[in-house]
This record gives sequence, C-alpha cells and structure tokens, in this order.
Amino acid sequence: MWSYIPHTREDKEKMCKALGIASIDELFEDIPKKVRMKGDYDIPGPMTEDELIVHMQELAGKNSHLDSHACFLGAGVYDHFVPSVIDAMASRGEFYTAYTPYQPEISQGTLQAIFEYQSMICELTGMYVSNASMYDGASSFAESAFMACTATKREKVLCARSVHPEYRMVLNTYAHFRGVQVEEFGYKDGQVDVDDLKSKLNEEIAAVMVQSPNFFGVIEDVASIAELAHSKGALLITSADPISLAILEAPGKLGADIVTGEGQALGNQPSFGGPHFGFLAATEKLLRRMPGRIVGQTVDTEGRRGFVLTLQAREQHIRRERATSNICTNQSLCALMGAVYMATMGKEGLKEVAKLCYNKSHYAMEKLVKEGFKRAFDAPFFKEFVVISPKPVNELNEKLLKQGFIGGYDLSKHYPEIDKGWLIAVTERRTKDEIDGFVSAAGGEVR
Repeated sequence: MWSYIPHTREDKEKMCKALGIASIDELFEDIPKKVRMKGDYDIPGPMTEDELIVHMQELAGKNSHLDSHACFLGAGVYDHFVPSVIDAMASRGEFYTAYTPYQPEISQGTLQAIFEYQSMICELTGMYVSNASMYDGASSFAESAFMACTATKREKVLCARSVHPEYRMVLNTYAHFRGVQVEEFGYKDGQVDVDDLKSKLNEEIAAVMVQSPNFFGVIEDVASIAELAHSKGALLITSADPISLAILEAPGKLGADIVTGEGQALGNQPSFGGPHFGFLAATEKLLRRMPGRIVGQTVDTEGRRGFVLTLQAREQHIRRERATSNICTNQSLCALMGAVYMATMGKEGLKEVAKLCYNKSHYAMEKLVKEGFKRAFDAPFFKEFVVISPKPVNELNEKLLKQGFIGGYDLSKHYPEIDKGWLIAVTERRTKDEIDGFVSAAGGEVR
C-alpha cells in the first residue's frame, strides 16, 4: 500500500506525526479486523515502460473499433474523416487549457476562434446569429423550445416524432421543470404527417419542432412546415445535420426561426458518444433570447479590431427572473475543432463530403434491396436510410460484427411499429469495397 502513495517516506512520517499516529494502519482501526484484507493484491507485478506499452496494446487489441471494423452505425454520431490538422490545432496549449474568456485583454485568440465558429455556423444555417455552442445537439434542441416560449409568450410546443428519440427525451425532461407542455405529432412515409400537424396546431403553440434530415435520415419539407407554423403565430425550430447543409438549402432560407443540431460531424471523433458540441443559431429578432454566450466583434480605443463576450443572458450575469437559461458555458474546445474542420474543408470540401455521403448511401440502399431487404420509406434521404430486415436486427448485427462490420441501428428500441427496421448510415469514409462487403455479408445472413 505504501508503495503506491506518491510521497516520500519522510513525507508520510511527517503526516503520521501530525495526525498523532504511529503508522497508516491506525487509520483503519474502526474497521473490524475480520473484514480487513490480509496479504497482497492478486495483481501482476511491476512492468517496465516498454513491457507496459505492449501489455496495453494487447488489451486494446481485444476491442472492436472504427479502425478495425467498417462502421454503418449512425443514429446521431457518425464516422466521418477527421483531418490530422484538427488534433494538431486543438492540442495547442493556448486552446487546450483555455477556459472562460472573461478577460478579453488576455483572451483574444480564444474569443476570435469562437467568433469565427459563430460566423461559419451562420453561413451554414442561413441564420443571423449563432451562440458560442451548447453541450450537445439534444440540449440545444431543448433550449430552443424555451426561446420560442419566451418570444411568443406561449407554453406549449409541438415536436415531430421523427426527431431523434434522445432529443425528445431531453426536451421532455427540460420541459417538465419549466412548466412547458410538449405534444408530439406523427410521421407518414418517414416524413412529418402534415395532417396530424394541422390537427394539433393552433394559436396556443409556441413552436413546431422538426429535424431534417430526421432520425430516419429523411429530408423534410421545411418550407411547407414553416408556412404552417407561422400561420398560427408559432416559430419553426429545425435540428439539422451540418454536413447536409453543404448541399441542402439552409433552414434559415426556408423559413426556420431557430436552427440547432449536433456538431460532432464537424471534425469531432465519435468518442463513445461525447464530448461533442451543439450548435444553435437564430434570427435577429431572437438575438436577446439566446442561451449560453455570444462573442461579438468590436474595436478598442485605438480603433483596432477586437472581440468580447456580449449579451450573456444567464443568471450569473443578470437577475435570475430575467435569465433565459442556466447554461453556464460552451463546448469551446469541441467547437474549435468544428471551426478548424470547416475552415480546412472550405465550401467546396464540405460539398464534396456531403455529395459522397449522399451518393454512397443511395448506392448501399439499392444494393441491400437487391439482397432481399425492403426499403421502409420512399421519401428522399441524405446519408441514412431505413430498410426492413428479414431477420431480427440484433441477431444480424451480431453476425456482421464477427465479419468485421458494425451494423446499423435497431429501430425497434424506439419505434416498435417499424418491425425489424434497420437504420443504416453511410459516410464518405466507406469505400465501395466496404459497402459491397457489408451488403454481401448482410445478404448472406438473411438468405
């Protein structure tokens, strides 16, 4: 035990003397002797650094991961290519160790990086203003509902059932403690059921909340939904895949009032589900109702360009009853990685990634249909799609894992009405050989 305490023997003797004990064993006098451990731990002995590295590599080799298996699992977190420049930039001390940039005179680098991030998010979403980022896609989606309620002075929102199930769960959790009512409306052929939406939409609704591409990968008719929402004085909130916005029309130009989403696809590794970052952008009219923080551009007394935190509407800075949110910070490092990714790829690079996702996913879908899988929806999709498997999805995924493929998401967990629904994601990283191998393996298992 003494060997693993990182103090010298002299340090330990001084601590024992200060405590008035002769040895460390006296600290455990109140524990009955019969339950105290006797002898040494049954663990391997010490290793040299070289031996330890080999040992850890052997342990890591037992795992299945994205470098050993071709991944066709998405459902909110995706295996996109991450350029090496992103880790190089994010690992720099001035970014990696930076925290809240309250003092602009010593935080200009961090503040400018956030400002550039905000500017690029506005370009992608077609919105007037973006905040400095949120915790994740789910929290940004939920927070946007409260923005709408405050702006419209209404306390009920309508949320599409085709929105990510976890986003809807977070929304309901947040709403429960804010006194906001959440009612869901259904889908038809993978898209928003417009008739169901119309039947529930009235002058009491603060916002209509949708996702496009939605959880099924289907592209929604955002413009038509926006028109419906606005006809009743409600706002339209859209959650979007940022990669899709490189080739799809920006939600802001289609009538969305608030655009949110998960930023992981922008240069962040899947990382077992996080940490990632959420983005949130809105119209100019909603600027002062945004949660979190915003970095603004200004000039100093000598007219030089500078950056500062501005319009912070959280309870730490203003009276609690006037605060729009208790979100205290932003995912600054993850958002920085998103900004570096967007700057590295550029407009054309982002378009190329999006086109590859679109084309490869459609190729995979067509091949799976030929192997006996049935397409679940006829609606247009981006990089994810749903097929109906002839056999239980969990069994199919287990078999595919042994063949080097991480299979799709089992929709029966949240959508029991889609029996044997298999949600497949295909990003730009998947090669033709990987797709063909995956389809062949899946087809062989269901025949």
